[in-house]
Amino acid sequence: MTHSGQPDNEAYMIDAEPYYLSSNAEIEIFQAAYDARLPVMLKGPTGCGKTRFVEYMAYRLKRPLVTIACHEDLFASDLVGRYLLKNDETVWVDGPLARAVRIGAICYLDEIVEARKDTTVVIHPLTDNRRILYIERKGETLPAHPDFLMIISYNPGYQSVLKDLKQSTRQRFVSLEFTYPDRQKEAEIVSHEGNIEQEKALRLVTLARKIRNIREHGLTEGASTRLLIYAARLIKRGTPVREACRTAICLPLTDDQRLQETLDDLVEDIF
Repeated sequence: MTHSGQPDNEAYMIDAEPYYLSSNAEIEIFQAAYDARLPVMLKGPTGCGKTRFVEYMAYRLKRPLVTIACHEDLFASDLVGRYLLKNDETVWVDGPLARAVRIGAICYLDEIVEARKDTTVVIHPLTDNRRILYIERKGETLPAHPDFLMIISYNPGYQSVLKDLKQSTRQRFVSLEFTYPDRQKEAEIVSHEGNIEQEKALRLVTLARKIRNIREHGLTEGASTRLLIYAARLIKRGTPVREACRTAICLPLTDDQRLQETLDDLVEDIF
């Protein structure tokens, strides 16, 4: 049996600085957490900039970033690794978590509550003073590289009895709370990322804020900054504004016909 070789740091480095506008003191707090090697939990709604923030901080800290999108079929072996047959030889292949631990990467588990409960347990020894990963199939205890940092994110809006984060996991992290930026900053982001005029971006943000205010009428979530950027990109490419809003913002939010009509009315009012 052999090991598949050491991973290459360069493959996980972010080459160009991601565009990110700070809302509060999240950059300074994250920097302090990283300096102390404290694991970080990011809480906030879908599409509000959590992933972009992680990318920005990885670039700023000049650390490789390993991102894992969590889902209900994510097994511990998907994170840690497994033996595979290559050229008639059984070879151990690290999973993304083990790679991150070895090279001292920032490891980002996106939407942690989507993962299986027995899978999230494997990160526990990495998020306390032990800073180790136990690779059960190899009987190996892998100490984390001194620069390794664990980050998780989740959306409190989707909390339920079945999909909540256990206290035994939550209390291993310092937490940063994210929400949508203020009106002016959000318009700046939409204008920059969608490459449209500030005035149109402000209208898109106004629409999003009205939609976020009607969540109590049946919408699971409000319109995210990400959806506004999608609409802006359609507008930039010649799609009529109302159609861009309907396609990129209204239709993704709900299948309910009554709610669709309400959203269409909002678009009409603003544009």
